[in-house]
Amino acid sequence: MSFTNVYYKRTAATARPCYVCHKPTPVVLATVNTVDFIYSCESHLKDRGFATQIQDEQAKPAVSADEIARVKAEYEEKQQRKKEKEEEKKRAKESEGKEEGKKDEETAKTKSPTPTPTSPSPSQTPSATHQKYSLHRDYFTMRQDEHRRKRQAAQAKELAPRLPGAPRGAI
Repeated sequence: MSFTNVYYKRTAATARPCYVCHKPTPVVLATVNTVDFIYSCESHLKDRGFATQIQDEQAKPAVSADEIARVKAEYEEKQQRKKEKEEEKKRAKESEGKEEGKKDEETAKTKSPTPTPTSPSPSQTPSATHQKYSLHRDYFTMRQDEHRRKRQAAQAKELAPRLPGAPRGAI
């Protein structure tokens, strides 16, 4: 029975030796229907020579139209504030010594806090799926060979009672 090279990272209740370095680890890589499972250290999961993490395309959060509109509005507000500040600087240079008291009042009025609409966006709940990994082709081939040997041994054991015995008599 063949299985695909897609393993899910899970945590076991008891620690078992790592497949590579034999250190105790509770992390298990298992196929979907647990046909095959491997205990592996976190360090080996990060090693690209052992396994690579498969990124889900659906897991990437899509940018909604509301978020785009909000970012555009914030950007336009910032640009407008910059223009206002530049205009204020020009005015200040022109009437530098004339109306300092009035200028302070005007800047206080223009710098009045404008309420920015910061509605909390609905946070997306992370899916309850496990991380996906793909074993390196050599490790995956070793796992397939091991399963093939186990299956052949079981077939041989099942077939052995039906075969005739070797002759015992002398010639």
